[in-house]
Amino acid sequence: MTRTVYVNGEYLPETEAKVSIFDRGFLFADAVYEVTSVLDGKLIDFEGHAVRLERSLNELEMKSPCTKDELLEIHRKLVELNGIEEGLVYLQVSRGSDGDRDFVFPGEDTEPSLVLFTQNKPGLANSPAAQKGAKVISIEDIRWGRRDIKTVQLLYPSMGKMMAKKAGCDDAWMIQDGYVTEGTSNNAYYVKDGKIITRPLSNDILHGITRKAVLRLAEEAQMQIEERLFTIDEAKEADEAFTTSASAFVMPVVEIDGATLGDGTPGPIAKRLREIYLEESRNSAI
Repeated sequence: MTRTVYVNGEYLPETEAKVSIFDRGFLFADAVYEVTSVLDGKLIDFEGHAVRLERSLNELEMKSPCTKDELLEIHRKLVELNGIEEGLVYLQVSRGSDGDRDFVFPGEDTEPSLVLFTQNKPGLANSPAAQKGAKVISIEDIRWGRRDIKTVQLLYPSMGKMMAKKAGCDDAWMIQDGYVTEGTSNNAYYVKDGKIITRPLSNDILHGITRKAVLRLAEEAQMQIEERLFTIDEAKEADEAFTTSASAFVMPVVEIDGATLGDGTPGPIAKRLREIYLEESRNSAI
């Protein structure tokens, strides 16, 4: 089935969608993005994604292509047109094109480019991967220093995924100056003696929307939380571990660099957080 996508004001079959070869997202990765999950045909955490998108645009001095209400309408229409019950809506804003390639930003009269598409993911909430847990490896973090801006500069995270795949694992956690930053497309946590440990927010990691929601829910459930730097060796000695992201929610981790955590199955805290996050998300979806 051909998807309907959105490109700069038009809903089009994906086979007819086009952007300029001079678009700065294509030439310079001069673009930001968001991914919003869909459960039961409704959007999860849309408000958080919209707020973070605005922050990313502001940090890069990039114009917003539309209002939040217009963006919500586009999301909902794409979900409806493509019949998405469980899946994702991908959104990308680039600085646009002034008709040529130049390192200098184009003038203010250049309009940003806005592209959205859906991905149908039946069984997203009941993922078999979450039932067995993920295996991760550690790799050096050599990304640029502003990971708090959700740009499309994803080549190294993609390479990290491939490193993990070649090692027979599911993902990679990145290490900077001896401490874990985050996963290739998620925030990282470990649990020791009932306490959840995760790196604090800074320019070094993405300010995860799911991270914020999960930590709030953990606090409401009276779970202990400590935000601090931690090493991969600490994580390897953990009772359990997990990651959070918009596309995988709460994903238990059962192995790090070959070290089995606990009994090698998803731990109770990760499972409980996934359960209450999905319940809360479904109740608050729009």
